[in-house]
Amino acid sequence: MSDDPRPRPQYGEYATPEQQRAAIRQPELEPAAPVDPPHPPTAPATTVAARPTRMADRIITVALLAYGLVTVIGAIPQLVDFTSFAKTWMEVAGVDGEFTNTAQGALWGGVGATVFAVGWVLTAGLSWWSLAKGRASWWIPLVGAIVTFVIVSVCLVIPIFGDPGLVRGLALGS
Repeated sequence: MSDDPRPRPQYGEYATPEQQRAAIRQPELEPAAPVDPPHPPTAPATTVAARPTRMADRIITVALLAYGLVTVIGAIPQLVDFTSFAKTWMEVAGVDGEFTNTAQGALWGGVGATVFAVGWVLTAGLSWWSLAKGRASWWIPLVGAIVTFVIVSVCLVIPIFGDPGLVRGLALGS
C-alpha cells in the first residue's frame, strides 16, 4: 500500500480520449474532411423583403380613395346649400311642395358636410396605415364610404322629414 492519503483515481478519470477509446475497444475516429462553408441563410418569409408587394391592392385602394375624395368635394357644396339640395331631392322624388325648414336644413347640412369630410379623412388615414403595414387594404375605403354615407343620410333625413310641407307633399303623392 502507498503512503499517499489521496484515494486512488477511478477508471478513466485521468485517461486521455484515446486511452478511453482503447479501453472500451472503440475504433478511433477519422478526422473529418473539410466541409464547404454553408450557404448564407435565405430571408424567412416574415421579413419585409419576402412579403408580396400587393400592387393591385395599392392601385385599387388609391383609386377608391380618389373616387371618394371627388365625391366628398362634390357633395360638400350641395350640403352647405341645403335648401337647394332639398328642392332638387324633392323634384327627383316627385314631391310637390316647397322646402321650408331652412334653419334646421342649414344646421344639418353643415353637420352632414363635416361628417363627409371627417369620414373621408379617417378612411384615408386607416387605408394608408394599412398599406404601410403591407396588409390588404382595398376593403377599407368601401367600408368607410358605407359607414360615412349611412351617418350622412341620417343627418339629411332629419331636416327633410322635419319639414311639414314636404311631409304633406309625400302624403298627397301616395
